[in-house]
Amino acid sequence: MTKLLADSTPINGRTADPRAVRVTLLAHSYWPENSPPQRRWTALLREFCAVGWEFDVVTPVAHFPVGRRELPPELAGRAFRSQKGQFTELIRRVPYLPHGNSHLARLLDQCFSAALSVPLGLLTRRPDVVIATAPSLPILAAGYALARLRGVPLIVEMRDAWPDLARDSRMVRGRVKSVVEMAVEFVQQHADMVVTVTEGFAETLRSRGLKNVATVSNGLHVDTIPPLDPPEPERDVFEALYLGNHGESQRLDVAIRASALVGEAMHLHLVGHGTQRPALEKLAAELGAPVTFHPPLHGQDVMERYASADTCIVSLRDDWKSFETTIPSKTYEVLAIGRHVTAIVKGEAARIIEEAEAGDIVPSTPEAVAALWRQLAADRPRLVRNGDSRQWVQDNADYGHLAARYMAIVASLLEEGRH
Repeated sequence: MTKLLADSTPINGRTADPRAVRVTLLAHSYWPENSPPQRRWTALLREFCAVGWEFDVVTPVAHFPVGRRELPPELAGRAFRSQKGQFTELIRRVPYLPHGNSHLARLLDQCFSAALSVPLGLLTRRPDVVIATAPSLPILAAGYALARLRGVPLIVEMRDAWPDLARDSRMVRGRVKSVVEMAVEFVQQHADMVVTVTEGFAETLRSRGLKNVATVSNGLHVDTIPPLDPPEPERDVFEALYLGNHGESQRLDVAIRASALVGEAMHLHLVGHGTQRPALEKLAAELGAPVTFHPPLHGQDVMERYASADTCIVSLRDDWKSFETTIPSKTYEVLAIGRHVTAIVKGEAARIIEEAEAGDIVPSTPEAVAALWRQLAADRPRLVRNGDSRQWVQDNADYGHLAARYMAIVASLLEEGRH
């Protein structure tokens, strides 16, 4: 393609290739859904499309998170039909298999949609590069097949620490490598570039012999997130807030048990959905914990919930080694609004909280979390942040900078292929 960007973008002393690029993006979740891959790629495409890059997004009819279409067809899309995106991208939808919270049913749905993504991808405009984004593992295989059939480079985006996570979560057991592990490693090894969202996992992959590995973290557009005023200097009830997935990875039972230990002096708000939510609701009821469960919130409703909170929880279970190189996707949003963070994390996520001076790192036990919340409630000036966390996001995780880095990576890869 010969279309030129308005100007080139210096990144770390280097200048990105000024030529626009055509990309076929394979993702299992995309706009108008509200999910981590959707939020990431909506933010990135805003920047990519603004400088003339062209995208065909191959994705299922919108059905996240309940496993069935709830939005009208003009938003959710129709199978095998094209749909205009929010920017200049063209969305091409594949069908899906309706499902509930069963892991097996979700996997079958992902396999079904991924398989159909290959022939539909062959009907799109010929791209310069194919990008396949996890966490849907079948979509990685579809990306590999499509890139080879098209004869173009493949970028595999690992948003989680696969295949390590498969073993930590006991999807894989025993000493012999599973089909899942071998398949993921095969695609990683044969991709022209692997993009991770954390430096830690990038180093893990390099230690296994992968050479073409780069990191483009998750983030946000800081200018879309207003900073909040400090919480009330005096308050009878301490409020803690968690927004995000209610799954096995988050171990939200720790926060619920901690709130039960603190008792009526506090209130815990859990916002979102996930496979563990019914069990968490049952646990809260059994303990008589001061917890309110909320459905997923968006826009102004989210900001109102943030404004009401004294501290925001960022949580990952501490018994899965792969989570030492994982950063919860909501971390950057919490840092940008400037609320105190109760960080029940280790590894790279803990390092970021410390660098940003955003809050307190606490062990993943109800007793430790409850002790921290009692201290914060008794010493409320500790909740007032100095703005460093928002500045950290501006410097390290604003999508304007991240997209420019991504464009430079793609341009460099394509330039290497010309020689």
